[in-house]
Amino acid sequence: MEKSAYKINIIGAGVSGLIAAQILENYGYHPTIIEATEKVGGRVKSDHFQGYTLDRGFQVLLTSYPVAKKYLDYKALDLQEFLPGATIFKNGKQQTIGDPLRKISLLLPTLLSNIGTLSDKVKVLKLNTLLKKKEIATIFKEDEKTTLQYLEDFGFSEEIINDFFKPFFSGIFLEPNLDTSSRMFEFVYKMFGDGLAVLPKKGIQEISNQLKSKLKNTSFLFNSKVQEVKNNAILLEDGKEIKSHITIIATEASSLISNLKNQETVWKSCDTLYFETEQRVIQKPLIGLVANKDALVNNIFYHTSVATDAKNTKELLSVIVVKNHQLSEEHLIEKVQKELNDYCKITNAKFLKRYQIKNALPNLTNIQYEISSTETKLKSTIFLAGDQLLNGSLNAAMISGERAALGVIQTLEDGLIVDELTSEYQ
Repeated sequence: MEKSAYKINIIGAGVSGLIAAQILENYGYHPTIIEATEKVGGRVKSDHFQGYTLDRGFQVLLTSYPVAKKYLDYKALDLQEFLPGATIFKNGKQQTIGDPLRKISLLLPTLLSNIGTLSDKVKVLKLNTLLKKKEIATIFKEDEKTTLQYLEDFGFSEEIINDFFKPFFSGIFLEPNLDTSSRMFEFVYKMFGDGLAVLPKKGIQEISNQLKSKLKNTSFLFNSKVQEVKNNAILLEDGKEIKSHITIIATEASSLISNLKNQETVWKSCDTLYFETEQRVIQKPLIGLVANKDALVNNIFYHTSVATDAKNTKELLSVIVVKNHQLSEEHLIEKVQKELNDYCKITNAKFLKRYQIKNALPNLTNIQYEISSTETKLKSTIFLAGDQLLNGSLNAAMISGERAALGVIQTLEDGLIVDELTSEYQ
């Protein structure tokens, strides 16, 4: 049987599904991607709205992700760089801190800021040096503790934890208490230190679009929601059945396979709200952190502080809320606008759009960096992919997609499948 004749279906056109398709194509297979929505991207999507490009959730690409460097053409993405630092709003004041070893202009404001003690600043340099030397494989073999416990054990003061580490990493981990694994903290901190945080000029969707553009022999079924995955068939919600030699589930699998119902991934949620303002209170491309434990707002960013494809002359501001709340959308918007005014002196922020992201990041323990291709196999004809198998990151999504595809290829080339469908396609 020709490789191109195998019916290999991938459920989910997110990053892991797109990478899986690329690997399968590289080996001569012609997969089909079945996607519930109207376009590729999964959680890495953007929308055009009132002249702006709005990412579905504030996201950045870390250029030092090892697997991202392998699969993405950074130059073609027209990446816009953030400065390696943050602006902190505390007690009505605005202070900027950052890594002066990478951006000398941040030296003076960092030294003059009263964020943390002198001892804290020395410890930051010590942590930078430690993680720069530490191999990724070593990080993921360390005993796990919470990120908060890690920072306390490292000797950081309560002040710098509350003023910098909590708001900064809460925005990355999407939980306010730094309960996330210390492995993830070390990995992300290392990635920030080894490279840059960037955004494509046309929005985060460009990452997904670029991966799709590389696919030459992959078919797509959009607006096709899957109801159930069987050994050799996929049942869509509209009643259509698709024959499948092998299926890769590159999305949450528990609802699609009957015996996985009790193994559902727990997800972290967040709100991203976009506003339009007349001017910026942070002039440079820096994330703004609200260092107030009672604040609902976690962090802010002016997307127009870097080059964008916006067709407006005003400023685009995103606001992230990671704390759980029971507010209606109207009351949430009102509270956020009040906090922007009270804490950041941002007045007259005009609300544009809210993204309530229920499945923003997988909530995982015993997080891993790597997975073998055989570990992605659920059944002889069903494989799993997605960052929920490893850790919540774009890098992990790519690794899992690659490994699932290699598992499929190994299974087919080793002749491990009893092919009940072959006769139907010959």
